Amino acid sequence: MSEPSAAVKVKRVVAGILVRGDEILCCQRSHNDPMSLKWEFPGGKIEPNETAEAALARELVEELNLAAEIGPLVETIRHSYTAGVIIELYFFRIDRWQGEPENRVFADIRWVPRIEMPKLDFLEADLGLVKEIAEGKRL
Repeated sequence: MSEPSAAVKVKRVVAGILVRGDEILCCQRSHNDPMSLKWEFPGGKIEPNETAEAALARELVEELNLAAEIGPLVETIRHSYTAGVIIELYFFRIDRWQGEPENRVFADIRWVPRIEMPKLDFLEADLGLVKEIAEGKRL
């Protein structure tokens, strides 16, 4: 496999997999977002000079008003939705947070039993991990 050329842009993104018993917090992108109404894990872009963990903590406050303890890195995935752009996603497990999630930006948020997750229309980059979580192979 060849290395990406200089013309390829890599966007670094972080996501949190919030675990509550056998349920995972799933978020549906808003009508105004690219890939609108697709399901995803909460998170967002990593800003320059920001660690993945700091970015996730910031995004969880912005999107869900949650102060969370960022757990271990679960998976790193590189995915290309469009030519010339690679999304590098860092997924972290989160078991501890303060308060209840408050939907600030999504069309919908819901706690979903692991086994039910594949029924949601997740972003393409998340599908493999969603399947493994549902099958009990991850987390």
